[in-house]
Amino acid sequence: MQLEIRPDPAEVGRARRWARSRLAGSGIQADEQLAETLVLLVSELVTNAVVHTGCPAVLRLVLPGAVSEESTVRLEVDDTSGCAPVPRCVDGDATGGRGLALVDGLADRWGWSREGAGKRIWCELDRCPESGDAPPACAGGAAAPEGLAYEVV
Repeated sequence: MQLEIRPDPAEVGRARRWARSRLAGSGIQADEQLAETLVLLVSELVTNAVVHTGCPAVLRLVLPGAVSEESTVRLEVDDTSGCAPVPRCVDGDATGGRGLALVDGLADRWGWSREGAGKRIWCELDRCPESGDAPPACAGGAAAPEGLAYEVV
């Protein structure tokens, strides 16, 4: 399932609402940590595509066919800019510039690849079985170093 994104910051909210609506029928509950993390990641990746490239984009959400206790959700954002995402350092007072650092810290895996004249940035979240002490989702990779951010330029 996919959503066409116009190069307009208002599209970020529409992308979040679209992702939530897709989760509703997937067996992933809206109040699960996995759902909240996924919506945040949608927001960050769509913001990067809209703000930093100024190009239209396509948001894809790949949900497991039958959600079991263990499953993986994949999020992809394709845009027509061929520019690679590059690390960017920001100071503590900066109001932006932390999008891909958040992706790095929250996703179990993420990366990017060239797609035709543009690129695809993707991330995956694992849904793991609940146990007494474990959080309901495994989402959450290593934390990004303080002050390190990534920007698509």
